[in-house]
This record gives sequence, C-alpha cells and structure tokens, in this order.
Amino acid sequence: MAQFSKPPTLTNDSLAAAAQLLAARDPHLAAIYRVHGAPPMWARRPGFQTLLRIVLEQQVSLISARSMFNRLKSNIDPFTAEGFIEFGEPGLRALGVTRQKAHYCVQVAHAFTNGDLKKIAKLSDEEAHSTLLRIKGVGPWTANIYLLMALKRPDIWPDGDIALASAAGRLQKMNARPSFVQLARIAERWRPYRSVAARMLWQYYLAEQNRRQAV
Repeated sequence: MAQFSKPPTLTNDSLAAAAQLLAARDPHLAAIYRVHGAPPMWARRPGFQTLLRIVLEQQVSLISARSMFNRLKSNIDPFTAEGFIEFGEPGLRALGVTRQKAHYCVQVAHAFTNGDLKKIAKLSDEEAHSTLLRIKGVGPWTANIYLLMALKRPDIWPDGDIALASAAGRLQKMNARPSFVQLARIAERWRPYRSVAARMLWQYYLAEQNRRQAV
C-alpha cells in the first residue's frame, strides 16, 4: 500500500552528517572524506525536465546529453511535457534524437501529463522505483538516479553506473573494475546511506579525472 507521509530526504546537514558517519565506518570512504570533505548534494529539481534529461543521459556522455538537452530547449516552446507531446516524435528526430529515445521522451512526457507521477514524492523507495519503471524507456539506473538526485532519497544505489564502478575499483586498488553485481554487494555495507556513498565516489571520480587532465 502506498505511503502517504513523505519519506525522509537528504538535506545539506544530513548529507554532511551521513558522510562523516560513513567515513568512520569505511576506510576507503574515509580516504575520500579526509581529502575532499562532505560531497556536494548534486540535487536536481523534481519534474519532467529532470527525468527527461536523465533519459537523454542513458549510454552517452554527460557532455553529449547536455548538448542535446540544450538543443531541445532552444527549439521546443513551451519546454514542458505538454510541449513535447505536441512537438512529437518526428520533430524530436529532426533535431537529432534517435528514434528510440524520441519515443522514450514522449512516453516520459505522457507520464507527467496523465498523473502517473503525481504522488511519487510520497511513495516509498520501492514503490517510487516501480512506478518509474512502468514508463517505457525508464530502466533501473534512470529510476534510481531520479530517486537519488531529484527526490534526494538517502539510501539509493544507482546500479549500473560506470563512474561509480571505476571509482570503487581505483579506490580499492582492484586489478579490474568491479562488476555491477560485485559493486552492489559492496554497497550493502553503506546502508542506510548508499546515496551519500555514491556521491562520495562521484566526488572522488571527478577529482581524479581533473587531476589526470591537469598532468
């Protein structure tokens, strides 16, 4: 049964406290915390534009997804779910969106106009995840990123995230990047703050990327 009291969400204060707690429990996260401190919130505003952008980020670089998002924003007016439905899949393909993603984008727009996501902020993590998965084009990673960044849930693990796997592999000095199954098992030790652990690993990954580029 759906919950009608809003589940807990991260705040800047609870994020900082959780990062400190995780650092005290896990030596690898402690290494990140000593150098970088608490991670940024990296929050996104809940709603159509955020879920659309996460769909665009599937299997492409963030730079490529940002470029496409900005192109759509420059050409679709109003830049709303209703505007996307009216613009249609042929219009999206004309702007360079693949046939598959054009279909997904319109399906996401319909989910926001038909009321499917109206109460998602009040649902439990499991119920909210299942609700998102009913939208064609929204898979587990997309649903989890929305829960983690838009709804700011504290214990979401974005299974399938390559950056997290790369960061964990480097941090733990593994010979090869851990599989997503292996990484999900490792993440179990970070409950009930897996979202915070993910942010700490992203923080480390980005810092390492910047360091390598500076060399």
